[in-house]
Amino acid sequence: MAVTVHHDPGAPYENLANAIVIQAANDYRDILRKLKKYPGDSMAVSALAEIEHFFRSEWYKVLTDVDGEHLMQMLREEM
Repeated sequence: MAVTVHHDPGAPYENLANAIVIQAANDYRDILRKLKKYPGDSMAVSALAEIEHFFRSEWYKVLTDVDGEHLMQMLREEM
């Protein structure tokens, strides 16, 4: 996922929002990898549900215009 970091004075909140979404995407990838290796890992299943909830939340929609369902699908297809 390409993200542009803005260096103008009004962009720090946008940069923070981008960083939150990027970290969630990275965490989602890591959990998908873990579940591929250890499908019965209950902590990973719980973490996956939590991140999927975030990608579907109103808070996520405040942070970005990227469709959460589409992002999750793209990340699953990477596996």
